[in-house]
Amino acid sequence: MPLSTPTARTLSHTRRVTCHGYKRADGLWDIEAHMIDTKTHDLELYEHENGILPAGEALHEMSIRITVDLDLNILDAEAVMDNHPLRICPSIAERYKLLKGLQIAPGFTRKTKELFGGTSGCTHLLELLGPLATTAFQSTHKEREAAMEESTGSAPPPVLNGCHALAEYSPAVKEHWPQYYNPQPGEKNN
Repeated sequence: MPLSTPTARTLSHTRRVTCHGYKRADGLWDIEAHMIDTKTHDLELYEHENGILPAGEALHEMSIRITVDLDLNILDAEAVMDNHPLRICPSIAERYKLLKGLQIAPGFTRKTKELFGGTSGCTHLLELLGPLATTAFQSTHKEREAAMEESTGSAPPPVLNGCHALAEYSPAVKEHWPQYYNPQPGEKNN
């Protein structure tokens, strides 16, 4: 279902975030996130040629690549800034190598905010880490699930309790994974 019909309006800004997950020949995974911000009007930028960024040109164009294993351990990381409003912006990109050694697991967002929040990072690169983590999860999901089943014989789906629709007491879990269905207290388990 689409959004409701909006009031008359004029486009001012577009942010495009694109993420890709690639299985590598060595069995690891490269996960890439790319962001581009553009304006529909010229923008005064003191450090741009002639002090003006023309409409449609990228104000921000930034990318992050991480390499992960099936446990979602980050084995390598790099960030680049192709377009940015200030000359100093790219000097922080090297800091994103600190992602190496982290695991995409509960607490990942909190840890990345500690590492890259405020003056310790770039707001835009930090914002890319959420979709990057989700893409890592989605890209490796099938192989992670197969590996868990192989090692344990049967394992709860990794998405169990990941959102309201996949709560252990939800109708979806009851229908698709009845062996992991756990009714809420006071509810009968039929």
